[in-house]
Amino acid sequence: MIPFKKILPLAGLALVAITSTAAASGAVAEPVNLTTTIYGICALLLFVAAYTLVILEEHLHLRKSKPVIVAAGIIWILVAIAYASIGDRETPHAAILGNLTEYAELFLFLLAAMTYINALEERNAFRALRSWLVNKGFTLRVVFWLTGLLAFFISPVADNLTTALLMGAVAMAVGGSNKKFVVIACINIVVAANAGGAFSPFGDITTLMVWQKGKVAFFEFFAIFIPSVLNWIIPAFIMSFSVPKETPDASDETVHMKLGARRIMVLFLCTIVTAVSFHNFLHLPPAVGMMLGLGYLSFFSYWLKKKEHRLLSGDNPLDVTGHSHATFDLFRKIAKAEWDTLLFFYGVILCVGGLGQFGYLAYTSNFMYNVLGHTPANILVGILSAVIDNIPVMFAVLTMNPEMSHGQWLLVTLTAGVGGSLLSIGSAAGVALMGSARGIYTFGSHLKWTWAIALGYAASIAAHLWLNARYFH
Repeated sequence: MIPFKKILPLAGLALVAITSTAAASGAVAEPVNLTTTIYGICALLLFVAAYTLVILEEHLHLRKSKPVIVAAGIIWILVAIAYASIGDRETPHAAILGNLTEYAELFLFLLAAMTYINALEERNAFRALRSWLVNKGFTLRVVFWLTGLLAFFISPVADNLTTALLMGAVAMAVGGSNKKFVVIACINIVVAANAGGAFSPFGDITTLMVWQKGKVAFFEFFAIFIPSVLNWIIPAFIMSFSVPKETPDASDETVHMKLGARRIMVLFLCTIVTAVSFHNFLHLPPAVGMMLGLGYLSFFSYWLKKKEHRLLSGDNPLDVTGHSHATFDLFRKIAKAEWDTLLFFYGVILCVGGLGQFGYLAYTSNFMYNVLGHTPANILVGILSAVIDNIPVMFAVLTMNPEMSHGQWLLVTLTAGVGGSLLSIGSAAGVALMGSARGIYTFGSHLKWTWAIALGYAASIAAHLWLNARYFH
């Protein structure tokens, strides 16, 4: 993340830290108000310090998981000492078990999904799509709309980060030295990927958390499909007038998918169906369904490995095109999961849950949802997610568990999902593309179009309040 991010959050970070500390861990006992104790104050300051290091990740070259893992451990030491001082040794134990359960479900779900995405990447599924788009000889304006449209519809399945990187690679390959096009295309991709991820449990971590908590059923997410479309289509329409009307030279590179790629896609869809069925019909955690789906892939990988051994020969065999590669190995795909991200979620969940045990829940819930009101508070969640990160903010809201209508839960799902598009640093998709298109797509270049993105943000909220009014009763 770029250094500018340290300017905005230090004021907002305090608010988000307070908001995040409202995230009670799901312990049986209500947290005691220990906010004014030395332990509570130290824990809050430690969280702010750790998250500041997360914000400066790009500048310090310190992976974001490291500070939050350390902070999480120390915060729970403070929780245990604070509760022991009032003669309670049971609550911290029950609370941290609740946190670990939350994390285990998220971890297993994401591990299975990431393994499938890595398997498809290794089978050249994404490179083949990119090659097809580049070879078609579309005009820049057509590429602008195609990459946005594909980002919007791939993101609900493949997550916004993977989608943004894939479509960003297409935009940069087609745009070449045309920096103006690359910038506008990257902004469009970020907005589209975030908007597409908002109406699917698989599209973003926040929607996944909302679904796993049972706040919104799987098919109910589609109620915010039209608001999500408006969130993307309005800024895309405005920006499209700035796209040059040029036709770049088509590439002659052709990439073919490797053996088994299409069958892995089918297995991934079957895995999604399995996870949804576990949640909707069996009332079991969807993570268990995802792990069963990982079992599908493990058996197919066994067949695929045997098949490739028969087709290829030698320690470093050649495929039919003469390119060397190793045979398919499932555990290599698991090893290539985004471990920094997975461990970051561990740190965030335990930090937020630990701080919640110090008793900020009642104050923050009262301020956000009683003083401000439900709708303004949920709109604020989206704005804060653009400055800080939507994961701790959404986790805080979920574990505060304010009394809200179904429409308000859909609203906060929408705003947390798309609010990160307001700034390039507000989402994983934006940060990833800033790295891919370093020096071209920047914080400043994105900021020039924030006003257009904000129009889409406002329109999506208005559309939800109007179209889904029945959910607000």
